[in-house]
Amino acid sequence: MPSFKIDVSTAVVFVATAPEPKVKNFATGERTVNAEGKPMSTVGLLVSDEGEGNLLKVTIPENGYPEGLAPGMPVKVIGLKAKDWENEFNGQKRHGIAFSAVAITPAA
Repeated sequence: MPSFKIDVSTAVVFVATAPEPKVKNFATGERTVNAEGKPMSTVGLLVSDEGEGNLLKVTIPENGYPEGLAPGMPVKVIGLKAKDWENEFNGQKRHGIAFSAVAITPAA
């Protein structure tokens, strides 16, 4: 499925939830890795632009954000993308939008 770039150049972005390891298999604790084999994490971001705010759960490589990233910190998001997904679990179809980024850096 295609992914779409999201322009957040005019948005104000804050960390909503600190980064957490993204787990692929909860039974084994296996981490999700990207195509380069780097472990992935998820971070909650509050994105506010044009009078509207959205809370996004963004997947990012573990080496794509600084240590100490904490709720309330203003940040810049590099390479934010959205991709729709669909799967079937126990006979029920589920779908949604997954957000990913290349990096998150502290705002100047």
